[in-house]
Amino acid sequence: MLLEAARTGNMLTYKEVIERLGFDFNTNLVGQLGRVLDRIDEHCRANVEPLLAVLVVRQSDELPGQGWWVTRAKAAGYQGEWTGPDALAHVKAQQQLAFDYWKNR
Repeated sequence: MLLEAARTGNMLTYKEVIERLGFDFNTNLVGQLGRVLDRIDEHCRANVEPLLAVLVVRQSDELPGQGWWVTRAKAAGYQGEWTGPDALAHVKAQQQLAFDYWKNR
C-alpha cells in the first residue's frame, strides 16, 4: 500500500490505511499502525531507501502524528515544531524523496 502510494505520488491518511486493511477507524488502531510504520521505516533505513511512513498523515493538516515526529523526524534530522509551515515543508520534502525514489521502481 505504501509502495503504491510512493510510486503514484500520493499520501494516505491514517483512516484510509486502517480502513483499507479492513478495520473500522479508531484511535487505538492509529497507535498500533504507528508501531507497524516504525518497523517499515526500520526496513527502509536498513536498505538505504527513503522512509515510507511519512506518506501516512492526518487528514486535518496532512502531517504525520506525534509518533512520527518523536521517532522518524528526529532520525531524519528535523529539530523544529511538529505543526505549522516548517513542519509541513519538512514532511513534503521527505515525501518527495520517497516519490522520486519509487516512481520508476
